[in-house]
Amino acid sequence: MRTAYKNPGGQEAVRRWCSEALARAEFPLTSAAVDTSAGRVQLTSAGTGRPRVFIVPGTASNAAVALPWLRALSARWATSVVDLPGQPGLSDPRRPRLARLKWYGRVLDEVLVAAEADEVVLVGNSLGAAVTLAADSPRIAARALISPAGFIRLSVDPELALAAAVWLLRPTPEHTGRMLRLFVAPGEDPPDTDVEWMTLMAACCRTTLSPPPLPAALVASRAERPCVVGVGEHDRFLPPRRLAPALRRTMNIDLRVFSDMGHLTTPGHLDEVVSLLADVTDLL
Repeated sequence: MRTAYKNPGGQEAVRRWCSEALARAEFPLTSAAVDTSAGRVQLTSAGTGRPRVFIVPGTASNAAVALPWLRALSARWATSVVDLPGQPGLSDPRRPRLARLKWYGRVLDEVLVAAEADEVVLVGNSLGAAVTLAADSPRIAARALISPAGFIRLSVDPELALAAAVWLLRPTPEHTGRMLRLFVAPGEDPPDTDVEWMTLMAACCRTTLSPPPLPAALVASRAERPCVVGVGEHDRFLPPRRLAPALRRTMNIDLRVFSDMGHLTTPGHLDEVVSLLADVTDLL
């Protein structure tokens, strides 16, 4: 298996950045590592209360990057962030070449067993949403999907493709910021932490391709348990006009559109994520 990193130095730099970011957190955290068939998987947790929530981050994300999510959600629920294996972070760096979503779904099922977590609400963001859909553990009580991969193929327009190519070839803060401005609403600046992280990630890590849509029959079967889905009105990867019909067709549920938000969920929009999650926990 290939790993997430270009070289051992890159792995060390990423792990140091993540560890230092978690150490600076301004709220209490606990950490644990659980064993899976994909190696060790890191969990970072905060908060109390039921149901227990697991955040599954998107491509190239992890608990250190998702600290604003963890802080917002743990104010109401016991919440853990899963550092997906094969993604930059504190979990095992190896990633599969084929059947990635099936592999990730199985690993997430194993994480829930190892964590002895029951009646879990999964919160999946971007790639993490597709992983959340791929998981089929009986321990899952409900799902909340934000800017979700897995339903349709991601749209990549020429402007975004060019900005991403420049960012990968020359990962400077300037090039990263230019690309991430296409991930947020028009006129909004991306958070400094995201710019810093994505610059480091491009320098140290191998990229991953966007996941293909999951089989429609599998997605439809997930409607047997409560599920809510939200996306930014300015999401260039997953435009609401394309995502909403696919969601209605496969799961027969309506899409919630977050105003003034792009693909990247910035801290100013986390209240809307909390509200969406509250809607699904109220059904349990």
